[in-house]
Amino acid sequence: MLEEKLPEDGETLLNVAEEKWNDCTEKDWKEAFLHHPKIGDMEGLRKKFSKDQFAGGEQTLVNTASEHTLNELAKGNEEYEAKFGYIFIVCATGKPAGEMLAILQSRLVNDPDKEIKIAMEEQNKITKLRLQKLFEL
Repeated sequence: MLEEKLPEDGETLLNVAEEKWNDCTEKDWKEAFLHHPKIGDMEGLRKKFSKDQFAGGEQTLVNTASEHTLNELAKGNEEYEAKFGYIFIVCATGKPAGEMLAILQSRLVNDPDKEIKIAMEEQNKITKLRLQKLFEL
């Protein structure tokens, strides 16, 4: 809430953010996932997230991916979304497209209960990185 006092130190801020994220419901997590570009969807990234100060940079290594890898990511994204009902979430910073494709493929075998927890943790990593960048922690 806005009236809550912001923590004075970075570590506390990160801990409070994680605590609040963990208090969210599955519905809340899925809502947050809607505000991410699909991994490898460079056109969508440009259109929907052109003013986003984080999203483009987080997937920067995808820019060097082969057409085959991008097609496989697109296919995997569709399969993932059909199975789980939300987009594939991974902390993409520093990961090349091939690594993200391998992660996506390995997570497709998960059951929904396990996968939502993994996706939630990946979102938590993304949030922490963004807070660190935003507040230069």
